[in-house]
Amino acid sequence: MMLRSCYRPLERCLGRRSGGGGGGGGGGDELLWHMDLKPHASGDFSIAVVQANSSLEDQSQVYTSPSATYVGVYDGHGGPEASRFVNRHLFPYLHKFASEQGGLSADVIKKAFSATEEDFTQLVKRSLAVTPQIASVGSCCLVGAISNDQLYVANLGDSRAVLGRRGFDGESSSVVAERLTTDHNVSCEKVRREVEAQHPGDSPIVIYCRGVWRIKGIIQVSRSIGDVYLKKPEFNRDPIFQQFGNPVPLRRPVLTAEPSIICKKIQPQDLFLIFASDGLWEHLTDEAAVEIVFKNPRAGIAKRLVGAALREAAKKREMRYKDMTQIEKGIRRHFHDDITVVVIYLDHQKSKLSPTKRQGTVGCISAPVDIFSSNSDEEMDDAYGRSFLSKDNQIRAVY
Repeated sequence: MMLRSCYRPLERCLGRRSGGGGGGGGGGDELLWHMDLKPHASGDFSIAVVQANSSLEDQSQVYTSPSATYVGVYDGHGGPEASRFVNRHLFPYLHKFASEQGGLSADVIKKAFSATEEDFTQLVKRSLAVTPQIASVGSCCLVGAISNDQLYVANLGDSRAVLGRRGFDGESSSVVAERLTTDHNVSCEKVRREVEAQHPGDSPIVIYCRGVWRIKGIIQVSRSIGDVYLKKPEFNRDPIFQQFGNPVPLRRPVLTAEPSIICKKIQPQDLFLIFASDGLWEHLTDEAAVEIVFKNPRAGIAKRLVGAALREAAKKREMRYKDMTQIEKGIRRHFHDDITVVVIYLDHQKSKLSPTKRQGTVGCISAPVDIFSSNSDEEMDDAYGRSFLSKDNQIRAVY
């Protein structure tokens, strides 16, 4: 019993369902999970997730301590394995490298991304004979870190971080949306040109098919964790993988796991941050999302953003919002994607306190691995309890 109490905060960070203040079935939607409001070192945060896929491919977590706050949003594709893997491994690497190098930095974040990518690649190699499709599973990866009034944001793929701040005129009644990330998606002309420039002898590298631009006619994002068969040419030559799918002849990797990273000092006019998977941004502009956060109470604000996106999705299909919330997972994916939202409020008076006086303890909250089955706590207890026996077991437990 004592051992369980010691590792319970870590369990929550590594994918266990968090208790207290959150729940599913928000507004009658059994595929919606949310946590209305929790404290972090320099403010409050709110988190919400709605599932559309048969298996939830979005994973997310918020780590809090008196001196730092980490946010992770991982939008998987091809299956949930890569996003679940990132959810378990990236934050521990951030802690490890930050401790070794005396604090957070862009180099620490790059190392954590690289180590997570390498670990997942090794998992794919070990698993290929049993689960060949694991080579085509990947995840976008969006991470925010706040420490000592410094904000770091790193991303792979098309999840997005947006800052809500007061306008430079100082008007307290107005707010400005400032996008902090680049969408690594070849639907953007700039990204398309970047990818084409990196592969001058491999034409066409970006193909317009089924109404959208895709790399090799397969994938829209140009950066990710995983998608090993698009990064390692040897996987396409493997007979096991060739039996599973359609190999893509590669001269060199067409995707990368090198994150875009920005670092900025948090300013007095900075009010809040929105971290969200592309499921939100498909239906809401940066400005619309920022206005919703600015004009509404804090408690439940992430759930409110998810609800606004779902209403837009319903409107596009000329159906009622209530009717959409009754659609079961899997079929629901025809109407919208999995959506994850984390809102981080920035309270500058709190951030000026010494770490020992700041609110909150060390802890980590993760959304459930799967919303629809998140009540199966007993089954999850057994699976995750066993996963702490060894590092190798943690890797295998992704399945």
